[in-house]
Amino acid sequence: MRPNKIAKLKLHHAHPWDVSPAEAIAIQKRLRHFVKLDDDLPEVIQTVAGVDVGFKDKGSITRAAVAVLNFPVLNLQIQALAEIPTTFPYIPGLLSFREIPAVLTALEKLPQLPDLILCDGQGIAHPRRFGIASHLGVLLDHPTIGVGKTRLIGTHDSVPEEKGAWVPLWVGKEMIGAVVRTRANVKPIYVSPGHRIGVESAVKWVLACVTRYKLPETTRWADHLASKKSGNI
Repeated sequence: MRPNKIAKLKLHHAHPWDVSPAEAIAIQKRLRHFVKLDDDLPEVIQTVAGVDVGFKDKGSITRAAVAVLNFPVLNLQIQALAEIPTTFPYIPGLLSFREIPAVLTALEKLPQLPDLILCDGQGIAHPRRFGIASHLGVLLDHPTIGVGKTRLIGTHDSVPEEKGAWVPLWVGKEMIGAVVRTRANVKPIYVSPGHRIGVESAVKWVLACVTRYKLPETTRWADHLASKKSGNI
């Protein structure tokens, strides 16, 4: 592992989390201007991570999981879990305020940040172009990608059925992501840049993390850990 051990995460543009929905929207609108959509990744990617969040005790506890895999082999190297009280309600479009505090707590348990983080959720494919992947990326000033199982906003053409095919996801004339077929004849996933990466590179890296399943290995491992499932995936 390379140096740069995490003592405490350095947050850029830090803000309070105990806010009203209106205040949360205002924070999103302010921070979205810091999102970078140009490729700015490490020269060599050695580790990729998946981030996912689950809930327990009827939603009162937020459980965040980070699964760090080596690249390109995609074996699980490190995992980190964090459980904290849930303090923000479930409001579509504001999920990052409900989930990121636990994610940051989990990330602080790692020896260092992975080179690239794939979040279970949206990047700029979001009504205010600031989904959880963008929010986390801007706070950490770190490359992130949103990997969504469902579409939040946008329109797109039909995706060819073969593995690796993709089409742009649009809002008007703005391309906010891609609809990607990761397995032949299986429903596609929704990929969008989070921070410090563009659409085409985001698609490339997500496909590079896919093996024989629909979801990239990063997402599969993180979901497995966040859901507290037993056994191997």
